[in-house]
Amino acid sequence: MHRLTRSPVWGTATTRGPRAVNADATAAYTDPSTGEVVFALADGIGDARSAARAARIAVSTAVQVPASQGPGAALAAAQRAVRADPGGGDCVLVVASPFDGGYRVAWVGDARAYSWDGASLRQLTRDHTLAQYFRDRGQVPTVRMEHLVTTSVRTARPEEFGDAETVGPAGLLLTSDGVHKALTRAAMAELLRVPSNGAQALVDAALAAGGQDNATALMAEFAPSLPDLATTPLPTIARA
Repeated sequence: MHRLTRSPVWGTATTRGPRAVNADATAAYTDPSTGEVVFALADGIGDARSAARAARIAVSTAVQVPASQGPGAALAAAQRAVRADPGGGDCVLVVASPFDGGYRVAWVGDARAYSWDGASLRQLTRDHTLAQYFRDRGQVPTVRMEHLVTTSVRTARPEEFGDAETVGPAGLLLTSDGVHKALTRAAMAELLRVPSNGAQALVDAALAAGGQDNATALMAEFAPSLPDLATTPLPTIARA
């Protein structure tokens, strides 16, 4: 089993944009007994309060599942909670848990996870959209197909859950489509190369680029390991 001896630091940002409701949600939880962390980002389907509620239920449930059980188990728990809610809302979801040396990820829909090595982003997830379905079969999708998901938290079968693992990079980025459909991967990486930038810079840039959706990002990075410091006793100073 993967262990975690260093804790990542993270930040989140979100904006409602021109929508009536912000149906995106993020959550993170650190288990006080193990130090293990679980991150989650959800994007509610539709511009309605029921969508926002589904997203909040999904992320708050997912992060409470121990990281040792894996992000797939967190996704399954979120699905049970969303299905049990009488509000009837739905969402897409990505869940990630770090281990020493990398991250494990599970997802449904078009919420994304990227690894970050300090210079470039690598997409870890593969969109569950009608557009991607046709691309995989060598056909050109229409623009509308980019916004039609083929899996969601409420509807996906367990075998349809996406999963991935990455080893090596120090950072992880989770985004809703309001970020990654408004900005190219190269544009996002250029923003993140500025040391002070993070989730807020991506969300601001997505809105400035004319984004028409809620935009949300979560950025996590492992802090550099500090060398062990040797202690030297201070000399005793005698008073005269």
